[in-house]
Amino acid sequence: MELNSDTTVANSFDFKGFIKTYTKNWKWFFFTLVSFLVLAFVFIRYTQPQYAAEARVQILEGKNASAELSAFQDLGVLSNNTMTSGIEDEILGFKSRANLIEVVQALNLNIRVDALGKILNSELYNSAPFKINFIASDSIIQNSSFQFFMEFSSENTFSYATQEEGPFKAYSFGSNIASPIGDIVITPDDIKGLQSSIGKQFKVSITPVIAVAQSYQNRIVIAPLEKSTTILNLYLTDPIPQKAKDVINTLIRVYNTNAVLDRKAIADKTSTFIDDRITEISSELSDVDQSAQDFKTGLGITDIASEAEMNLNLGASNRQELNAITTELQIAQSMGAIVNESEGYEILPSNIGLSDGTIGSTTGRYNELVIERNRLLKSANEKNPTIINLNQQLEALKGNLRNSITSATNNLSMQANSLSGQLSRINSKIYSSPRNERALKDISREQNTIESLYLYLLQKREESQIAYASAAPKLKVIDEAFEMGAGPVSPNKLAIYMAAIFFGLVLPFGVIYVDDLLDSKISNKSALEKIVKDIPVLAELPQISRKEQKILVNDDRSVLAESLRILRTNLDYLMNTEKNTATRNNIIYVTSSVSGEGKTFLSSNLAMVFANTGKKVLLLGADIRNPKIHSFFDENQKDIDALGKPNKKGISALGLTDFLFDKSLNTKEIINSLLVHNTEIDVIYSGKIPPNPAELLMSSRYKVLLDEISVNYDYVIVDTAPLMVVSDTLIISKYADHTIYVTRAGVTETNIIDFPIKLKNEGKLKNLSFVVNDVKENNLGYGGKYGYGYGASAKKWWKFGA
Repeated sequence: MELNSDTTVANSFDFKGFIKTYTKNWKWFFFTLVSFLVLAFVFIRYTQPQYAAEARVQILEGKNASAELSAFQDLGVLSNNTMTSGIEDEILGFKSRANLIEVVQALNLNIRVDALGKILNSELYNSAPFKINFIASDSIIQNSSFQFFMEFSSENTFSYATQEEGPFKAYSFGSNIASPIGDIVITPDDIKGLQSSIGKQFKVSITPVIAVAQSYQNRIVIAPLEKSTTILNLYLTDPIPQKAKDVINTLIRVYNTNAVLDRKAIADKTSTFIDDRITEISSELSDVDQSAQDFKTGLGITDIASEAEMNLNLGASNRQELNAITTELQIAQSMGAIVNESEGYEILPSNIGLSDGTIGSTTGRYNELVIERNRLLKSANEKNPTIINLNQQLEALKGNLRNSITSATNNLSMQANSLSGQLSRINSKIYSSPRNERALKDISREQNTIESLYLYLLQKREESQIAYASAAPKLKVIDEAFEMGAGPVSPNKLAIYMAAIFFGLVLPFGVIYVDDLLDSKISNKSALEKIVKDIPVLAELPQISRKEQKILVNDDRSVLAESLRILRTNLDYLMNTEKNTATRNNIIYVTSSVSGEGKTFLSSNLAMVFANTGKKVLLLGADIRNPKIHSFFDENQKDIDALGKPNKKGISALGLTDFLFDKSLNTKEIINSLLVHNTEIDVIYSGKIPPNPAELLMSSRYKVLLDEISVNYDYVIVDTAPLMVVSDTLIISKYADHTIYVTRAGVTETNIIDFPIKLKNEGKLKNLSFVVNDVKENNLGYGGKYGYGYGASAKKWWKFGA
């Protein structure tokens, strides 16, 4: 026997309990797993297999930029970003709708022929035993959406219908068949195939080319084989491997063909553009050459640099000569001033640097005579004839000197003016030389620029013509399309079965986990023990079906019987542990939170399990508002007398309310001695439902009744009213020795358990203990079974034929 009074709830994670939550629901895992595996099998069985085709190509554009585009780039017409296209651009260009439209048109993929089957239809790609010819133009067929059905009747006739169910109309091969897209002519292609197809139905579908191209655009996968590589991998799945390979190979061919045509168009456009520019620039170059010629002719020069150097040298020489003449002129003017200002006969400067020799000789003779005169004056006077003669000579020399100086001054002034004029003209040429040189340089620069561009365009024209003649594909085929693997890639049986197993296990796990996470109700004894802690949980009663016996039989070996016997044992242990010699300690209240949790069921069977041991047991119905005890004993019961024989007067109609109300009644008049399944038990029914049940239970006669029956019986089981609904039980709770609080698995909320615990702590419920009722088999303790193999064994569903 295991009581909860000494149990300590661990705070650590209960891994064993967590696992048990799922293992006890193994049937759900098994059922879900089998269901998903069956669905996976059906899906694989009736899904059309898909085969994969793959090809590998290398982009040549990335290594060498095209010459025709480089011409535009060098001219500045295109930028570097326009010139170099990335791998992503190539992939987008590869999968362009225009390319795929050409593929669809080349392979006639917009016209599909299917052989109809019972479950799946099979496409006949290039293997149909007949040919379809449309009278209408290709543009109409390629934009139309239409389907029709055929059934071969013989080698010469067939039936035609626009609906699968008909009506069919017979035609012979080669006849015109009217349709919404124009006349259709069907002709045989494969006689042997046609003979084997007699009696079979075919479906012909015409789909707009754009829609088919869009479908392949979404299905084809193009990606680099590795990072930072120019090799692309093309991947496509289709029910027909050859069709997938044809689509990929045709796409590569179309892309390369269009790339060559695009390059030639660019090269041709480049050549035309360059020719126009050469014509225009040739005219501009002629105009610039004429401008240079006219400029040099107008200035009368051939080489501006040489002319400038010569003028600089001539200017320097002229400036030097002008400086010498100017200096000599100043000396002559100074000499003239001295001569003119002298009043007597004084010595004059000589050898002063004048180029005129007459002035120098005259000055020298004059100075000699002055010196002679001054010497003679030392010994003679002014009137001396010699002195007078010298004076006359000196005056004559002075006059000659003045004339010579004046003549020299005039000559020097004329030379200075002439040199100044020449210097001005030379400077003018020097100063105008940079302007002329700049103007000529502007003309020369323009001439050189136009000439360089002219020569460059001539070169590019040759390159463009070479590029046009040598235009190469953009792609190099490394591996043509080939079928991947030896079988279909879809459906992937292993992946589908693994997914089925995964979801088959995860789905019930998730449902159970969420249900357990959101579950706020008591599930079994273990869950209740974690809440009530030190308060005993005496037992858990299993869930029973409506067909099972509700009242315990003496030799019953069912799980319910074993559960009640465990409850009896645990309750006896409590009663003996807390037995007081002053009282019998045998009054047991059975209550619950609300109606429907099984308190009457428990009290009735608890009375029976005690009575089966030979003890005197009285079952008292104290739930006077909603009495139900009589419903448990209406079947298989007999009224007996004190000697154990059947009582002829029948079951008493009086009960507890009659005793409390009518003071003239005694205890024996309300006790019913019953024989239930060969077990004797006394029952006091609730009696008539009174208008004032609470006040009636407060009567002192109720204590008198309990005092009397507690002495006469070993066990008194009292079925009381629910605690949370009415106050009846709390009114009479002080007379109880033990209180069994019944909870129902899957019904009783966990937070409700706080209510009886609070009443116990307040002293309103004596010796409180709990029982869990209606526990599902997989939630029961001891692996879901009581009795350790001694209980009655039920035959399993899988052993029904044994």
